[in-house]
Amino acid sequence: MTTLAGVPDRPVRVEAVLDAPLSRWLWLVKWILVIPHYVVLFFLWVGFVFVSVVAFFAILFTGRYPLPLFDFNLGVLRWSWRVAYYSYGALATDRYPPFSLKEEPDYPARLDVAYPEHLSRGLVLVKWWLLAIPHYVVIGFFLGGLRRGWWDGGLIAVLTLVAAVILTFTEKYPKQIFDLVLGLNRWVLRVAAYVALMTDQYPPFRLDMGGAEPAGPEQRDASALTP
Repeated sequence: MTTLAGVPDRPVRVEAVLDAPLSRWLWLVKWILVIPHYVVLFFLWVGFVFVSVVAFFAILFTGRYPLPLFDFNLGVLRWSWRVAYYSYGALATDRYPPFSLKEEPDYPARLDVAYPEHLSRGLVLVKWWLLAIPHYVVIGFFLGGLRRGWWDGGLIAVLTLVAAVILTFTEKYPKQIFDLVLGLNRWVLRVAAYVALMTDQYPPFRLDMGGAEPAGPEQRDASALTP
């Protein structure tokens, strides 16, 4: 979807469907089940960093993100989002994530980033560190991190754990927690795409909750014209 000016209204789109029913106990062992994914993702993220450095210089000199490099990094983000959704970034599906860099339209967690035909050669110098600092502060609270040798779980992990405990006793994943967890993950993924130089559109400081992307200006305008 694009605006009237031809600029993507939402270049980063994160959508998900809450599966039901969910196992009451599977979440206790998912950390074991995703180990093969973590091993593969370790090497993929090494490649992601290398590709991002190459893309940095390509954008700096040409204003374009080479499409094969863009597709690879998008694939890594998609793979990571599916694994997070299955495991402790959401625990909202019991469907095992595919080992795939490609789009998987049948999987309940989806991510897409619109390919930019042109990127600012000046912004590439500052957006991944200077301009993104306010977002780093916010998503640090969402994700947590290492402190004094211990892992301090962020808000996403805490909410996911609360949902898992409720699921264990009620067999239901609270919809309100799901909507909030998706909003937090959507914020993180928008920032990830921005600092990976995949878009020049600054991520909004906005918590768009729920599994579906909210309607953009064009959709809202169309709805207003519909009798």
